[in-house]
Amino acid sequence: MNKNIENENDTATAFMAWDNRWSTEQGRADWTAPEEDIVHIIPVLRKRDCSTLLDLGCGVGRHCLLFATQGFKVFGVDASPNACRLTKKTALETGLSVDIRHALMTELPFEDGSFDYVLAWNVIYHGTQDVVRRTLAEIRRILRPGGIFQGTMLSTRDRYYGSGQQIDANTFAANCADEEKRHPHFYCNGDELVSLLKDFHILSLLLCEQKSSRSYHWNFVAVKL
Repeated sequence: MNKNIENENDTATAFMAWDNRWSTEQGRADWTAPEEDIVHIIPVLRKRDCSTLLDLGCGVGRHCLLFATQGFKVFGVDASPNACRLTKKTALETGLSVDIRHALMTELPFEDGSFDYVLAWNVIYHGTQDVVRRTLAEIRRILRPGGIFQGTMLSTRDRYYGSGQQIDANTFAANCADEEKRHPHFYCNGDELVSLLKDFHILSLLLCEQKSSRSYHWNFVAVKL
């Protein structure tokens, strides 16, 4: 990693809770199967001649490994040491080629225009709007012109919006049993998300309720302008 986040005045700290979660089999149990939206993007990637992919916030590798089985050149990034270790271990055991890097989402260790596709599923809203903007700038930097960005953002319709401690505008740390939710999370409405993605052409934007009741995310696919 390029810096020690624990020594910085930064709010992107949720990876610490995820690192704890990844350390147990029970914590990993709900995060091993690929999302249907990611499975369905694969034909689109082939049609657009995408070959080099990045899974930003790869967790324990469910999407990295999926892409690798499909013959793509795959990279993964996560700020959690356990996530990186476990994904590398699974790739080695299954004979899949995946390049995993331990890094912050606001400081990605890649050259400009390195990727045809970047996935950031349930990742970039872990912090303030400033963290989101810095991460989006990094994603845009490492995407080639016309590259695809697929991701999610928390909606202001989510049950945790406005609850707990307000850290910054539209940013809250919830008072709840879930350790991860006690770290700062940024929420936005549709217009705010479109503004954040102003450097991209949005192909699809859907408000989706997650598995848990009243948990709402924006799911989107966009192209770098």
